[in-house]
Amino acid sequence: MNELAKELKSFVPGHAFFIGIDSDGCAFDTMEIKQKQCFLPNNIKYFGLESIAGYAKDATEFVNLYSKERGCNRYPAILSVLSWLAKRREVIELGAKVPDLKSLQQWVQAESQLSKSALRRVVEKTGDVELRNVLAWSEAVDATIESTVKGVPPFPFVRESLEKAFLNADIMVVSQTPLEALEREWAEHGLIKYVRVIAGQEHGTKTEHIALAANGKYPADKIMMIGDAQGDYRAAMENGVCFFPIVPGKEKASWQRFLNESLHKFLAGTYKGQYESALIKEFDTALPVTPSWG
Repeated sequence: MNELAKELKSFVPGHAFFIGIDSDGCAFDTMEIKQKQCFLPNNIKYFGLESIAGYAKDATEFVNLYSKERGCNRYPAILSVLSWLAKRREVIELGAKVPDLKSLQQWVQAESQLSKSALRRVVEKTGDVELRNVLAWSEAVDATIESTVKGVPPFPFVRESLEKAFLNADIMVVSQTPLEALEREWAEHGLIKYVRVIAGQEHGTKTEHIALAANGKYPADKIMMIGDAQGDYRAAMENGVCFFPIVPGKEKASWQRFLNESLHKFLAGTYKGQYESALIKEFDTALPVTPSWG
């Protein structure tokens, strides 16, 4: 367990309730700009996809925006992007070479903390050329995000929801975005004052974030994860806690419902059961598993 994870484990409750909130695509409308203007050009540059740039665009956007993989950690995400590209009929017909990144696959399977710092350590230890390129890609993505993603506000009703929720709940950011970017974005918009802890990819997985910071410290029905992706849902289910979905494409309506209805039910102990199940059913049908061209 690294030092950041130990910080989560030592977290002391200040309220009877706990709410974890994802950041990109959930609290902030940053998914589109990050994937289309920051990840995509670097995906093409660092993995030699110039000859199939249009198809790389399709795969990048499908995996990270328009599929059930939305919101997953960047390292398994790029593996999925390349996998979909390699299987696409038009790419095969062109004879284009798509890297399979075997070293990255092995690292993702073996490493529990899928962060840039953990990747840097293995590159320094092994000198692996493929992983060195992946690290350069990851650093380039972060640099592009820092210079590009500015002034992107939270979704409507997020601020009001935080103002209302933090009176009764300890709020933690639960994300697979690097910590530096999370702290910058939440501070930029004056939302950091509502948050007790910010947990990024350096702290471990989202499931681990909730397990370390909340499990055993609050009753399960007083812990909630708010998210827009299947990874957020799994983090809640694997910890046996409540899940509130921010439905992709319906973010404003989702937050308005949370503010005006769902938060009250959660605090009143009436959220679990039929009400939560109906919300999850709507969420589950919002995104596909396979692309139209798959």
